[in-house]
Amino acid sequence: MQILILSGSSRKNSNSLLVANYLTKLKGHSSDIHFSVVDLAEEQIPNVGRGSIDPEHLSDFQKDLIEKWHNATLIIVTAPEYNWSTNAELINLAHQLGTKNHAYLFNNKVFAFVGVSTGRGGRQSALEQMMIFNKIISFTNNQSIVCPKLWESHETHLNIDTTTLLSENKVYADSAQNFMDYAITMTKRWQAV
Repeated sequence: MQILILSGSSRKNSNSLLVANYLTKLKGHSSDIHFSVVDLAEEQIPNVGRGSIDPEHLSDFQKDLIEKWHNATLIIVTAPEYNWSTNAELINLAHQLGTKNHAYLFNNKVFAFVGVSTGRGGRQSALEQMMIFNKIISFTNNQSIVCPKLWESHETHLNIDTTTLLSENKVYADSAQNFMDYAITMTKRWQAV
């Protein structure tokens, strides 16, 4: 199983990237699971109305993102929460890829969402992304599912050791593991149908 974890922050070395890398290191992943992490901080996605992700003229970053997205069966988005909302870059990416040219990226996938916060938040950004992705799947008449379980990474910078990518907080680690196990199980069931 190919899993893409998309770090949705435009900030270099963000907490969203820290969470994305942390999720790849959780225990219990079987040997048939392969992770890719793509960091939106690596390149600015053109703003809707000012440019597009043109399939005929992709940057190297866009090619890599689209190829990993296309090959993944489970796509996890780590969505930073800024002022009780998701960030503009993720909304823009959804609008750019939720078009006729890229609609195939929303077919036969499971999408799961993590809200990332430096405080006690994260839920709202994940819920907003879930709503947007459900709408794109429906509008493009695709067959995919949004995982109903989301995970809130609270006080991310305090809960993940940036050197070891481990967490000493048992509640934090257990909730992350529960989220991953649930998303992977749901993906296996979706693929079995």
